[in-house]
Amino acid sequence: QVQLVESGGGLVQPGESLRLSCAASGFTTDHYDITWFRQAPGKEREGVVCISYSGSSSYFLDSVKGRFTTAKDNAKNTVYLQMNILKPDDTAVYYCATALRRRCADDYVPRFYEYGYWGQGTQVTVSS
Repeated sequence: QVQLVESGGGLVQPGESLRLSCAASGFTTDHYDITWFRQAPGKEREGVVCISYSGSSSYFLDSVKGRFTTAKDNAKNTVYLQMNILKPDDTAVYYCATALRRRCADDYVPRFYEYGYWGQGTQVTVSS
């Protein structure tokens, strides 16, 4: 049974950092890609970054490039999203998801409806 569990969200001030974790079960992170999405109030869910089975990552939002990084620990079957220099516009519920596929690449466009497995989401609030 495929499961994804996010953690690490919280309330921070602008300029601070958070590290989100996505613990996977039912598949291995060295076999399939995982994508981080986020959804702000009143907005559509958008893809942030995908982490390939091999550990490479592709960012979909120009606004996070240079501030967000990813990591993967295959031994823990967990991927991470390190978010630095957080801004109020980063406020959203962050989700990790998998389509049990290998498609993460720079020219890949993530569509949320292609993903069959989602975590419960973790709230990130950036506010002074």
